Amino acid sequence: MNSHASFNRDAARPKAKFRPPAVHQVRVGGFFGPRIDTVANTTAHTLLDRCIAAGMLDQVDPDRPNPGLKIPFQTGNDTVTTQMFWDSDFGKSIETAAYALFAKPDPTLEARVDEVIEAYGRLQDENGYLNSWYQRIEPGKRWTNLRDCHELYDAGHMMEGAVAYYHATGKRRFLDIMARYADHIAEVFGPNEGQKRGYCGHPEIELALVRLARATGEQRYLDLARFFVNERGQDPHYFDIEAARRGRDPKDYHFANHEYTQSHEPVREQRHVVGHAVRAAYLYSGMADISTEFGDETLKPALEALWGHLTDKNLYVTGGFGPSAHNEGLTFDYDLPNETAYAETCAAVALVFWANRMLGLGPDRRYADVMERALYNGALVGLSLDGTRFFYDNPLESRGGHHRWTWHRCPCCPPNIARLVASVGTYAYGESEDGIAVHLFCQSEADLEVSGTKVRVSQETLYPFDGRVAVRVEPETEREWTLSLRLPGWARSVTASLNGTPVDVSANERNGYLTLRRIWQPGDRVELDIDMPVEMLRADPRIGANQGRVALQRGPLVYCLEETDNGAGLNSLVLTSQSRFAYEEADGLGGAPRLVAEGFKERLSGQGLYAAEKPAREAATIRAVPYYAWDNRAEGEMLVWVRREEAQ
Repeated sequence: MNSHASFNRDAARPKAKFRPPAVHQVRVGGFFGPRIDTVANTTAHTLLDRCIAAGMLDQVDPDRPNPGLKIPFQTGNDTVTTQMFWDSDFGKSIETAAYALFAKPDPTLEARVDEVIEAYGRLQDENGYLNSWYQRIEPGKRWTNLRDCHELYDAGHMMEGAVAYYHATGKRRFLDIMARYADHIAEVFGPNEGQKRGYCGHPEIELALVRLARATGEQRYLDLARFFVNERGQDPHYFDIEAARRGRDPKDYHFANHEYTQSHEPVREQRHVVGHAVRAAYLYSGMADISTEFGDETLKPALEALWGHLTDKNLYVTGGFGPSAHNEGLTFDYDLPNETAYAETCAAVALVFWANRMLGLGPDRRYADVMERALYNGALVGLSLDGTRFFYDNPLESRGGHHRWTWHRCPCCPPNIARLVASVGTYAYGESEDGIAVHLFCQSEADLEVSGTKVRVSQETLYPFDGRVAVRVEPETEREWTLSLRLPGWARSVTASLNGTPVDVSANERNGYLTLRRIWQPGDRVELDIDMPVEMLRADPRIGANQGRVALQRGPLVYCLEETDNGAGLNSLVLTSQSRFAYEEADGLGGAPRLVAEGFKERLSGQGLYAAEKPAREAATIRAVPYYAWDNRAEGEMLVWVRREEAQ
């Protein structure tokens, strides 16, 4: 199976730069190995179990009785029920199962997925249309409400599931089904007379079409993705036209304006991240893909401005974003509350996607560092260590009432984080005609191609708990090309050697990567030693809630305090300028060590809420665990931003 088929391109069109490898090209162990095993052994089956228990297969399979409406329409919006999104949940669950099957053959799991795929095959119209809600629950309303009802979003997630299943199993059935649907969508939507000039209220199909194009080699899917990107926000506004056709006042909209769907202005004019967080990052992912595939430099100013606006003013230290539950997204700059943070798991997953696609433009530490932060913290926290429970929203402080759940009426997050974990190897590397980039460090082995020859790249490392990384290169043929290795921005120092000879890191640094160009030979070995002290991070003064506090980070991992380690009243604990951290083993954390330091605990001597005298202090041992691992042991409080007394 060729994961990167050739396209029939115009000779003048620039070639794509760095692309991620397909999942079957990378095998992952180390830190992520057990997590992938858990997804393969447990989570992939759990997702299908809970999708089917919710009634999703009953809705899809035309041979089963029509279940009708099972989830009520949302209060205040008589056009939307999360039941409309069920195809997307199946699509992501199939994608997760595909990656699980690559990691570990499982005939039972494969048969279960094939059953769902065959149901979709029976459901598909002769013209290729495929959406279980509009075919079985509300027939006659297809393509009438792109703003709210996720028709194209559903299609995108099924396309991604089909591509993954093809790569993992070699079976074309689902890929062919979704290619037929993509062909139908290309007939319905486009710039020509008689076509709809619309796009989805929830971006996703844009990046999915790029993946479908890469798997099939069909240029028309890239062209359709570019159409959806280019058309968004154009005047006259499609969502207003569409609402009027439904007999609705375009101004009668729950979210008031088109910022919620990032369609308030054409994409090349956008400079601020607004609206629903997941939709935003999916859109920007699609934009970055189009910029890469078409060499479209006109999208770069918008992408870079949007990236800066998010990471400079609106990103949690965990890599989460979107503080508001009201719109599941953005509010105003520096609005980063802790206890009420929404920071949806899907948003962190989508940020990993966006960062990875920005790396398609070439290795750049700005993007890879954020990809790593979001992956290890804001995204990974969404999946319990046993693979059966999930977080939807991810606060940075809890009084003890926030816990993972088994399922949800809008179960978008469980398969999203599961598919990311199971496919994490594809985010670790990038390959181009003249180079290989290592974006993430993890025990792994990748079969790549560069400069006309196949190359196996392997990593030996205990990362993220240890900063030593050995990268071994095994080309089939000796060729000259560039190997780029990320130099993490959080690292105080990095030393490197090539075949035992020290390398001048500063002289070979470019955009935050160690770049080594040479004629590579079998057995060449690059070793990195990345310094990993515990850092006490301070927040911008405009983030008021975090002043006088620090967040603990070691390597890419953000840490938090839990009541089970420290007792109740976490806000009474205070670190000092003399606090020094050691490491200790702990049960129930999946092998992750705890950080341990000495500080003190404060308490007021009086009985009231307020007192004039200083609080009394007593010595206290303070323990912190990786944020991704919290709420896996006993219930209780949690705190990321810890009080710290500065030296006078």
